[in-house]
This record gives sequence, C-alpha cells and structure tokens, in this order.
Amino acid sequence: MDLNHLLLQIPDSRRLTFLANDPLSLPRRYPNREDREVAAFLSASLAYGRAAMIRRNLDNLFNRMPDGPGAFVRNFNPKQDGERLSGFKHRFNDAGDMVALCWILRQILDAAGSLEGFFMRGDTGEGDIGPGLISFVRRTLDFDMSPVCGQRELPKRAGVRYFFPSPATGSACKRLCMFLRWVCRPEDGIDLGLWQGIAPARLVLPLDTHTARISRLLGLTRRNTPNWKMAIEVTERLRQFDPLDPVRFDFVLSHLGISEGCSGKKGEVCISCPVAGECVVARDDQ
Repeated sequence: MDLNHLLLQIPDSRRLTFLANDPLSLPRRYPNREDREVAAFLSASLAYGRAAMIRRNLDNLFNRMPDGPGAFVRNFNPKQDGERLSGFKHRFNDAGDMVALCWILRQILDAAGSLEGFFMRGDTGEGDIGPGLISFVRRTLDFDMSPVCGQRELPKRAGVRYFFPSPATGSACKRLCMFLRWVCRPEDGIDLGLWQGIAPARLVLPLDTHTARISRLLGLTRRNTPNWKMAIEVTERLRQFDPLDPVRFDFVLSHLGISEGCSGKKGEVCISCPVAGECVVARDDQ
C-alpha cells in the first residue's frame, strides 16, 4: 500500500469540501495569530459529536467574542465576561465549563504569552509528543481555579477536565492531538502552521471513531480500542509512508468517514473511495 500515491488522487476541490465540514474552518477565519491559536484550541476542545452541530455551536461561541477569541481570553474576567457565555451548550459541556476553560487559557497566556510557549516549557523535544502532552495537562489542571470554583483546586468532576485528557491514563487524546496537528504542521491551506518548536515528525495521530475504523480497514492496526496505544501504533505505520510528517494523512482519512460517509460496511461510497483497493471490506468478494 502506498498512501502517498492513493491520497494524492483526491482533488483539491474535494479537500476544500472536507474543510468546510471540519471545525478547523472556524479558526481559519481569523487573520491574527493569537486569535487563530486560541480559536484552534477552543474549536478542537469542542470537536466531538456531529460535524454540523460542532460548527454551529462554535459559530455561537465565537459570536460571543466580538473582539476576537484572543482578546476575549487574554482579558477574560470570570465574573464580568462569564455573562457573555451564559446559555452556551455543546452536548454535555455548558457555559460553566466554558468559563472555566477561558479562565485556564487566560492563565496560560499570562504565564507564557501563548499556548505554544506554555506547551514548550514541558516538552523534552525528544521522541513523540506524549510526554509533552502529559506535562501540558498536568500543569494546566494545576492552575488556581478559585475565581471560577470558589476553591483553588479544580473539582474532580468538573466538566472542563474533559478538555484535558492525558496519555498517562491511556486516553487517545484525540482533540489535543488534533489541535497539535493544526498548529504544528506547516500552513498548507488546511493546517495552520502557527508553532515552530515542534517537528511534525513527533506528532501522534488524532484517533477518533472514524480514523480508528478506517485504520483497521486498511490494516494499519488490529486493535479494537481507540486508546493511546492504538494511536501510537497507527502513527508508527503511517511513519513508514512519511517519516517526517506521519499525521498529514489524518485529515483525509478522517473525512472518508466524516464527509464521505464510510461506515465500515461495503456500499456505494466504496466506488469513489481512493483507498478502496486496500480496504478489507471494499475488496471483499471483488
């Protein structure tokens, strides 16, 4: 199998259709770097559920930030600005969770000037990005949350914790890995190319239900549980096709499910699928 050759068959027009269905389309609206970085983190944090619902709720969220997400977060005051988030809801995360998230992001910007600067303080620069993610999550959840929660420590059941899973607990960390793909990979009309300190070769595949399913169909893994071990295994297989940028395949592979409707069962979508010749289901009985 040569993923490079197969995925090059997908025309730019089709990729743009994929982007229109992707939460990454929201941060790309902003020309300012800080707006893009903050909008990317917020967009990735809420990237769970149906694609149309995600985009609709992100539109709602960013419309509450008239001066841009960067300025909103940098100057965020939970008591004064929390009212702007009143009534916000995205599945099981509500306005209170967004207030807590914006307060955490405010403290990150205060501490390091940018999300990149804060992340880099805990990154070893060696191996995959897992240890850097573990440090990022640990230091983030250690911020003083008393202006939001009435106590310094974030409650164990606080909804905002959902935005900060860790490889240390075995989580695939799909949304955090997706954020890192967006900001670390070079600007290519899809990803944003905002960060310079992390080589794309160190990134780990943002593993969700779509990429996990399609990875199994393509024989990139035999694992059934979409956890950190599967994410590492699939990334290692993708590294065989591009050692310097293994997760560049993620956008198209995920949209074979999100935009093209691959369900893992043989059907009409298999006819135009660029990787059908390598798929165990599409090849069946051919």
